[in-house]
Amino acid sequence: MADNARAKKLADLIREVVAEKLQRGIKDPRLGTHVTITDTRVTGDLREATVFYTVYGDDEDRASAAAGLESAKGILRSAVGKAAGTKFTPTLAFVADALPENARTIEDLLDKARASDAQVREASSGATFAGDADPYKKPGEDEAAE
Repeated sequence: MADNARAKKLADLIREVVAEKLQRGIKDPRLGTHVTITDTRVTGDLREATVFYTVYGDDEDRASAAAGLESAKGILRSAVGKAAGTKFTPTLAFVADALPENARTIEDLLDKARASDAQVREASSGATFAGDADPYKKPGEDEAAE
């Protein structure tokens, strides 16, 4: 079993090699400049690597990029093998990163919270206190009342 530092170093190398190869080495029009490699994780035994990616575009672009990455998997793995110089080249699995969808969900929730805060602010703009302005007794008030 490899140590975590070695797995992290190999993951960084895989991310750089795959990104470089996608940008300059592969002529597949489905990939182009729409694909961004966001993260790479390698198992502890250095046998499998998961490459996370995002695609700029709509669902059709995401589907075509996924098909393009699957078809270029062999070329990318051989490029990683040449760059890594290890005894065994890890197998590559491409996973669409959920980061853009999560960010979009968070933005929608923040917009709802802002709208709710604005409604509360409007409702409370002309409101007054239910009782006295200061309902708490202060020391010395009892003496003044007598």
